[in-house]
Amino acid sequence: MYSFRAALILLVGLVDPVAPSRAAAQDTGSPTTRQQLKVFLDCDDCYADFLRTEVAFVDYVRDRTEADLHVLIRQARTASGGLEHTLDFTGLQRYDTLAYMVKTVTGTSDTDDVIRRQLAASLRVGLLRVLTSEAVPPELQVTVRLGTEEKRPAVVGDRWNNWVFSLRGSASFEGEESSKQRQLGASISADRITPEWKISFGGEIDHEHEEFDLDEETPVIADSRERDFNWLVVKGLGEHWSAGAMGDVESSTFDNIKLSVSAGPAIEYNVFPYSQHTRRQLRALYAVGVGSFRYVEETIYEKTEETLPLHELSLTLEQRERWGSMQARVEWSQYLHDVSKNRLELDGEVSLRIARGLSVTAQVSASRLRDQLSLPLRGATEEEVLLRLRQLESGYEYGFSFGLTYTFGSIFSSVVNPRFGN
Repeated sequence: MYSFRAALILLVGLVDPVAPSRAAAQDTGSPTTRQQLKVFLDCDDCYADFLRTEVAFVDYVRDRTEADLHVLIRQARTASGGLEHTLDFTGLQRYDTLAYMVKTVTGTSDTDDVIRRQLAASLRVGLLRVLTSEAVPPELQVTVRLGTEEKRPAVVGDRWNNWVFSLRGSASFEGEESSKQRQLGASISADRITPEWKISFGGEIDHEHEEFDLDEETPVIADSRERDFNWLVVKGLGEHWSAGAMGDVESSTFDNIKLSVSAGPAIEYNVFPYSQHTRRQLRALYAVGVGSFRYVEETIYEKTEETLPLHELSLTLEQRERWGSMQARVEWSQYLHDVSKNRLELDGEVSLRIARGLSVTAQVSASRLRDQLSLPLRGATEEEVLLRLRQLESGYEYGFSFGLTYTFGSIFSSVVNPRFGN
């Protein structure tokens, strides 16, 4: 038989505690007065204002050092395109021995209201474990709803066999007296994801047309076109290994590529188990293959087409903990016919909580380029340079941004006031 507390934890999305008012809780004359649980809510795009409003039987604080409980909410995409929400509950102060999680899944057709209410129900369930860790509070009231009495129809199978398809189209038009612009885009994807297999196909088309009237006889016309189709097939080989193949078909006026086709096998090792993907990953991937290229114009190497062997090695780190988050990726690729033709790319982002109220965020990207085989022999015109219509010869690229945030004042963040917007 389950204990009362365990039963509350198992009823994900079905528990709705009704707490006494704040005024009653702060009444020093009441024999049942107890200190409000202080919670630090740590999440991105998780309807934080709604959660603070709907789950109001705790105090929310804006600094982790003031909290009794750290709630970290993370999302991961499911096979059907929905989201798996993982709520990590970590006790602090006198609850420092507590550490557990609650999971809930929402579908692609779920509205924002359905998602946020499901998150609120999951948050309630997780908080009840702390509130009942020592004893069930005498003022706690619980309502359990098991749904309607109508029985749901039995699942007879998935007629789509786990395939999920997506179509997208876009168009934009802008203009003024001396210029006008139009952009057209479309994409399609098909994915089949199971615990053991990941199969993905995707295609995208973008066309941008610009005209500029510079008081000359003929206007300046700029056209750019991008076409891309990629595919991926992966088989899981346990909690740490995966093997598969990937390929790409592309054309790009910016890169002087009329048509490129590349494909090859790949293998990946994850230092951490794949089951911990929402919290941390450290993946090493190696791929080798062949690429066939046809160019719009003759290249600086006097080529109009060529077929080349190539390989790449990448290392990816993704981690989100109570102290902040970290993402980093290093990728090295090389053409095997000439080992001097290679590329090294690095990008990363770190967000750290340094001290009480103080956090720092940094982003960096850098590339060492030695593989620009498609550069046109004739070079680029002034218009193509200014309008970014042609790739330019470059030995490196880089970027860096840094942000610092310091917040002080009241530690509480429970009050939500929507007047005049946020």
